[in-house]
Amino acid sequence: MAEDALLQLRGVTKRFGGFTAVDAISFDLPRGVIGGLIGPNGAGKTTLFNAVAGLTRLDAGEVFLDAVPIQNRPPHRIFAEGLSRTFQIPRPFPEMSVLENVMLVPRGQSGERFWNNWLRSGTVAQEERAARARADEIIDFCRLADVRHDQAGTLSGGQLKLLELARVLMADPKIILLDEPAAGVNPSLMLTLVEQIKALNRRGHTFLIIEHNMDVVMSICDPIFVMAQGGLLYEGDAAGARRDPAVLDAYLGDLP
Repeated sequence: MAEDALLQLRGVTKRFGGFTAVDAISFDLPRGVIGGLIGPNGAGKTTLFNAVAGLTRLDAGEVFLDAVPIQNRPPHRIFAEGLSRTFQIPRPFPEMSVLENVMLVPRGQSGERFWNNWLRSGTVAQEERAARARADEIIDFCRLADVRHDQAGTLSGGQLKLLELARVLMADPKIILLDEPAAGVNPSLMLTLVEQIKALNRRGHTFLIIEHNMDVVMSICDPIFVMAQGGLLYEGDAAGARRDPAVLDAYLGDLP
């Protein structure tokens, strides 16, 4: 394994009956990059994300996060190891405010235990103040300050994507998997989202992004992994993907 690899996949395979959705995928994602995972609809990208994040069990293969094997662990265990993901369709608690949605994320707070609210009320209050301060900082960073007290169910599509990002950041993960962050987002908010991803990457955050917007992928992602029919078709930089005959035939076509 490469010494600087944060996420390693080795022969990852997922079948549904007689259909192989993910077929022996292997690659290394270096620490500190924004990786792009692209391919036509039905290529197996989201299934691969689900397998890596523990939402579906592998039929074969291994997944390592920071050299720790995480394949087939429960999602909450993988989350605790430092891997967080978003979904193509955001899943907030719609009746709760933006702030409340973000403050739900931290694990292991003393207030989660019923009796601590009486026996350790000072500790509970201190932890809640710290969580509130961090949540406010992240909400400001994600450009959601004006809607922090609004119910999540009232947000626009782009604001929901930013809320998803804010909730992920609250966990302070080692790696963030983003599933189509630009889908359904208007151009101005998409620019905001892309700029925030780039800013987070400059701070050291590692990303792996599924995205169909090729302008986004080609501008911020390196390396790029291309899937087709469950397999890995290409691994390399954006310039190479533009020139690769198999990639052009399977997905990109006459990309300028």
